[in-house]
Amino acid sequence: MIGTGILKGMAVTARNFVGSYFEKDRLITVQYPEERVPLPENYRNFPFLIYDGNDSHAGLRCVACKICEKECPPQCIYIVKSDDKKPDYMGKPQFYAKLFDIDISVCMSCQICVEVCPFEAIKMDKEFELSQRERFNHLLLRKNDLAKSNEYYHRIHPVEAASVDKGLADAAAAAEAKKKAAAEAAAKAAAAKAAVAKATETKPSPDAPPPSQAPS
Repeated sequence: MIGTGILKGMAVTARNFVGSYFEKDRLITVQYPEERVPLPENYRNFPFLIYDGNDSHAGLRCVACKICEKECPPQCIYIVKSDDKKPDYMGKPQFYAKLFDIDISVCMSCQICVEVCPFEAIKMDKEFELSQRERFNHLLLRKNDLAKSNEYYHRIHPVEAASVDKGLADAAAAAEAKKKAAAEAAAKAAAAKAAVAKATETKPSPDAPPPSQAPS
């Protein structure tokens, strides 16, 4: 029947209108900024960089591989690689970002930088109150502005952060097990080589004369 969709929509509107006087869950608007609606787990806005520990420089996970800079569709990421190295979360020396800038006036929040990062170093923030008086310099976030702790990541994305930490812990454990197995194999090879060398030293040469026999 023509017009039933309009009638159904008006019924929903009337039900919410009347119910808003009795049920708080039916309230459509909130008194922002005094009241705030909790953001869902998967909400994303602009990227930020994660660091482990208390030092935002030493603990920064980014190794300046520049994959995110290359894959960013609007090209809003700018990275300069360092000349020296620092240990990463597994103790392996890695380069780090001497400069890491994101122009959020250009960023389209596509999350491609997060998906391509192999070190779980860049994630999407939930901070949206970023309005500024100027468009350019005030919306250019530097490395110090982007660096946020892993604890902050756990607060805004608890489920995702727990999964990421588990993956990093598993990778670190696998690397440690591989390193231990390689050390054991090297030790066994060295022991076998030493045993062969010792046996060669004690075995008489075939060209040597037979030992003299004492008279009976």
